[in-house]
Amino acid sequence: MNHFRHLSYLLIFLFWICPREIALAQSPDAKEILLAARMSQSNQTAALEGRFRSSGTSTPFHLRLQDGEITYAFENPAQEIVLRLHDDAPELFERLGDRQKEVTSARFDQTLRNTGITYEDLSLSFLYWPSPKLLGSDIVRTRPAWKLQVQAPRKGSQYGVALLWIDKESGALLRIEGYDKQGKPLRTFEVVSAQKIDGVWLLKQMRVETLIPETRRVTRRDYLEITGLSKAEN
Repeated sequence: MNHFRHLSYLLIFLFWICPREIALAQSPDAKEILLAARMSQSNQTAALEGRFRSSGTSTPFHLRLQDGEITYAFENPAQEIVLRLHDDAPELFERLGDRQKEVTSARFDQTLRNTGITYEDLSLSFLYWPSPKLLGSDIVRTRPAWKLQVQAPRKGSQYGVALLWIDKESGALLRIEGYDKQGKPLRTFEVVSAQKIDGVWLLKQMRVETLIPETRRVTRRDYLEITGLSKAEN
């Protein structure tokens, strides 16, 4: 694991940050690639403003990264979703007022704040699924990427399998396709654009598409956008 230690902090999946290059072998195995994708330095911090946007609606949130936790804070009504990243598995919690409870797999298919994004999508659990397979190399929006397949656990997931495209240089997660247990598409995520804020490359926009499995028709399209640094930090 030592050759991954120089990776600067990375908000994987929904909050894509371009870290420094990572020292992967020319032909790494799938487990090494996933490890690079999910590693973050616990001593790094970030505070950002963002929003979920779909046709006619916009849901703002505050994002905090601190001590290995990613917190999505919403208002009206007040709600916090807290993701704790560990070496072996992530933990997802919900805070409503003074109450905090773990989000279990029974709620994984529930969508968040009238978006098409589910609690399971926020949990990043697919980066921890066992027995990943490296399918080869690909290009995502001009970026060279590793293409991986991961198998969901038999219980506790709305998905059966997921395809992941991970940037070869940075370890950033560029695209995800989630399929149901019959192999039909449920949801796709793709980084559309990035931006530079205070000298750091951050996600600018990610597109999330929800599909009808039988026809592959897109039923809704959500965008996750980072709009700047947290006003509370300025």
